[in-house]
Amino acid sequence: MAAVCPSTAWAHTPPYAHHARYLAVKQGRGHNNSQKTSVKPLKVEKQEKQEVEIKQSMSVSELAQAMNKDIDHVYEALLNTSVDLEHLEPNTMLGEKWIKEAIKRCGMKYKWAKIVETKVRENKDIQRQPPPDLARLVNRPPVVTIMGHVDHGKTTLLDSLRKSQIAAQEAGGITQHIGAFLVQLPSGEMITFLDTPGHAAFSAMRARGALITDIIILVVAADDGVMNQTIESIQHAKKAKVPIIVAVNKCDKPQADPKKVKRDLLAYDVVCEELGGDVQAIHISALQGENLLELAEAIIALAEVLELKADPLGLTEGTVIESRTDKGKGPVTTAIIQRGILKKGCILVAGKAWAKVRLLFDVNNQAVAEAGPGTPVEIVGWKELPSVGEEILEVESEQRAREVVEWRTYTEEQNKLKEDQRVIVANQMQHQESYKKERERLAHLSWKQRKAVLYRANKHRMACRPSERAETEELSLSLIVKGDVEGSVEAILNILESYDADEQCQLNIVHFGVGDISENDINLAEAFSGEASVLATFDVTIGKKKVPVAGCRIQKGQLDKKMKFRLTRGKEILWEGSLTALKHHKDDVQIVKTGMECGVSLDKVIEFNVGDEIICYEEIEKPQRISWDPGF
Repeated sequence: MAAVCPSTAWAHTPPYAHHARYLAVKQGRGHNNSQKTSVKPLKVEKQEKQEVEIKQSMSVSELAQAMNKDIDHVYEALLNTSVDLEHLEPNTMLGEKWIKEAIKRCGMKYKWAKIVETKVRENKDIQRQPPPDLARLVNRPPVVTIMGHVDHGKTTLLDSLRKSQIAAQEAGGITQHIGAFLVQLPSGEMITFLDTPGHAAFSAMRARGALITDIIILVVAADDGVMNQTIESIQHAKKAKVPIIVAVNKCDKPQADPKKVKRDLLAYDVVCEELGGDVQAIHISALQGENLLELAEAIIALAEVLELKADPLGLTEGTVIESRTDKGKGPVTTAIIQRGILKKGCILVAGKAWAKVRLLFDVNNQAVAEAGPGTPVEIVGWKELPSVGEEILEVESEQRAREVVEWRTYTEEQNKLKEDQRVIVANQMQHQESYKKERERLAHLSWKQRKAVLYRANKHRMACRPSERAETEELSLSLIVKGDVEGSVEAILNILESYDADEQCQLNIVHFGVGDISENDINLAEAFSGEASVLATFDVTIGKKKVPVAGCRIQKGQLDKKMKFRLTRGKEILWEGSLTALKHHKDDVQIVKTGMECGVSLDKVIEFNVGDEIICYEEIEKPQRISWDPGF
């Protein structure tokens, strides 16, 4: 620590002192040599540094805004530091050290922002109702889920029970999403059925169906036996602690062996009554309609043992089992009511969506005035589309619903911010560790040698700003997933989550949602091509020949002269072929990257128009093989 002279330690000097420079002046004739000439000091003003108001943690975009610069200045200021620029995004949070370093390198100075005390936000979420008084409970219909392996007869069973043509409406006989149906037996009892998909790809939806049901009907084909989805259905039932009734289907077939099915189920701890257990097993033929009444009576008998009751009073509670957007009705959900009586005008909240109920429809698409416990109902009036599986809770007013949604959105954002910060800190620590090892590897070099090595290593980064980085040349496939209902979209996304062949081809989910494919979806898909737009046109004379040239700016990706090219005007393709010249300024180049300007001439004489699009592409005819197994 440098010593400070006591006599000068507290001198009142301004923070930026003016420096005086005295100029020597030659004595003129007639002047006395002893006479001194008076000279005035030349004052040099020191430029005031720009002040930047900072906080302990700021994102890259926040810092750029505080500095009144674009984001690229922050990137360039952090070159040749241990910050991992390759993974630095505009929303990446920077710590105090790198905030100060970036400001210093940009020739500015910092000052701390004034601390503003923020009050802890009050929890505005819904508090669930206390358990109901047992005295006011009433019987309700059991909610039954049909599960089993693909093509074992689940949809045919429901078709027979409801006397409708569900199977004929399903593409390929495969149920695409969860549906709910209310069935009334000849004896007057009501049963609510959930039809869950049987395809292997939709195991996640079957799991959700199991968690909101009272009884599971496990359909097993007598001629096929226990299969993969049969085992998964048993596991979902046991995890949800839901009792099972086995429906041994296709017993009318000559090769049917119901006894073998029951024996095979023993291996998965499903013990039927005739083998000493408590699981009912009914031999049926869904196609012929045999023993269906016996199956329904088994459901009612088990429901009586379970004593299924609900509270018809108080605020409504339920579960979303399907979400979709209807062209005439808007956002629509199918729900199972579990408590209270849902009526028109009720205010509901589900996840981060809320509704004022405008219309209610039963399973036959008939308008109804109300829906009680155990009843499936279609709800119209949602402001946004809630997710499948969300809990529905009634609130007293629209203002209260908005408060709940706002609170849930806020807490989700805070949790995401914390998770992002955790990942960022982990990545920064990993990068700093590699940076430290790199420095140790170069420790034997002189300062100049080390700087030269680091410059060469970072040269590719300095060639263009981060906003102008070219896309990687790795194979990638961008997808937009749209479906008629959320359950189907979610099932497809679950399949895609299992994708494990990134080293062969990157898979990018650009967008997903419910509804028809829109013009915005098409525009979004088109935005993911590499391409250039024509800004100006001119002619270049080569010998005695005039060659039309297009002055372009690269909007996306890069132009590579060795690739094939296409010229489009609106939706019309004017030309396909190769480039005869690709120039950046006056230089012939092989590749021009995003954000750069270039001159292009084609192998055919075509008059360019401003606004034309030039697309670079490569044709590959080699059949693609991939190691990913989606499971079906």
